[in-house]
Amino acid sequence: MGEEVDRVEFTRADRTAFRNQVHRNLDAFARMLREARFAPDRPMTGIEIELNLVDEKCDPAFKNSEVLSAIEDDAFQTELGQFNIEINVPPGQIDGIGLDTMESNIRDSLNAAEEKAARTGSSMVVVGILPTLLTEHIHREALSTNPRYALLNDQIFAARGEDVQIGIDGIERLQVTADSIVPEAACTSTQFHLQVTPEAFPRYWNAAQAISGVQLAVGANSPFLFGKELLRETRIALFEQAADTRTHELKTQGVRPRVWFGERWITSIFDLFEENSRYYPALLPVTSDEDPIAVLDRGDTPALSELRLHNGTIYRWNRPVYDVVREKPHLRVENRVLPAGPTVVDTIANGAFYFGLVRALADSERPIWSQMSFSAAEENFHEAARHGIDAEVFWPGVGTARATELVLRRLLPLASRGLDAWGVDAAVRDRLLGIIEQRCLTNRNGASWQADEFHRLYTKGSHGRRDALRGMLHRYRDHMHENTPVHEWPVD
Repeated sequence: MGEEVDRVEFTRADRTAFRNQVHRNLDAFARMLREARFAPDRPMTGIEIELNLVDEKCDPAFKNSEVLSAIEDDAFQTELGQFNIEINVPPGQIDGIGLDTMESNIRDSLNAAEEKAARTGSSMVVVGILPTLLTEHIHREALSTNPRYALLNDQIFAARGEDVQIGIDGIERLQVTADSIVPEAACTSTQFHLQVTPEAFPRYWNAAQAISGVQLAVGANSPFLFGKELLRETRIALFEQAADTRTHELKTQGVRPRVWFGERWITSIFDLFEENSRYYPALLPVTSDEDPIAVLDRGDTPALSELRLHNGTIYRWNRPVYDVVREKPHLRVENRVLPAGPTVVDTIANGAFYFGLVRALADSERPIWSQMSFSAAEENFHEAARHGIDAEVFWPGVGTARATELVLRRLLPLASRGLDAWGVDAAVRDRLLGIIEQRCLTNRNGASWQADEFHRLYTKGSHGRRDALRGMLHRYRDHMHENTPVHEWPVD
């Protein structure tokens, strides 16, 4: 959500004041863009990884407060559900051996945290959707105790006016009704942040949108939800439905959802923040005392708190971020496409593929978004969510092709050139992109491994469904701790 909030009720006057303040923030932001007030371009990235907590049976452990108290590290924070926590990886350089260093630091942090979490009878699993999470675990009491989550829940349901209806048709079919936003907590993701200049932002955002489908195809890791095998990246459909504030009638009228791929390529980051103010009512209309124009007039940097808070309640798969660090404003593309896991090395390989590919496409003389309709990019995204490593996607100059073939023949060489442009060490580049290559050659990612291992235990074995999911997750967790890339995980 971006900001802490402590209000429990909002008046009509609150909403009017918030809307007015968002518009004033937009005026200030437009002026900052005109006056070139942003930090210079640096190849910096930050990563957020959401984690699940499980007990000794690999069932959800509702202990995030206890676990965070045991860990005692500010890098770890609460998430929506009591069975979730998040690690925020400090920003680091992409160039040189920066990605190797980031991998090592994340592993060290997670291993240290895992030892402390064990004292509470819990362990951490890095996975897109916890396979052992069942409908019996989804109730309002499962929300984290931080008041902001209860407030967000109440505001979403006040806007919706009815219970959440989740319906997903995949390999199996799921129909679930929920009286809280806790199903959203099942969605655990990896978020890559890339700092860019205002001038470069639209190129990087457009490039990120164009490759979102391919990212999902090779990185899918969420095939199960509430005991059902659904889509290869079920997290996408679940998040779209669980965080939807629209009634059926508003959907029919074409009102935009809060979890949104978008509808067009952009020419400025301002386009996205302006869409936020134009299309979306406030969920959390908390205003500050700041006058951003007055702050600019005296030569300081405004926080733009209302713009940021509002942006934090609109869940674009590639989201714009305005932030201020050490009184210097900067802009980031937040890539929210991928699930968590399966391992740290797989996560960093996903990051290398993303960073390299968006750099190459952003630098291209003939932009990919000038050759490809926005609707084609969106269709690729949902096709990849459904079929994962087996998805077929559209690409200019190629037509419709297997995502794996597209990656091997076209996109890996582009990603390699992009990492060279960032100044990434050649050995680091080859190791990480080699993991993506092997996933494509073996047709194995996290989702396909989970499904194959489940069917080995359930369809071909003697395990009941729940025990098969637990058994699969036990093996998943063992491989995860070994940090072996998922394409090397056996199914036997």
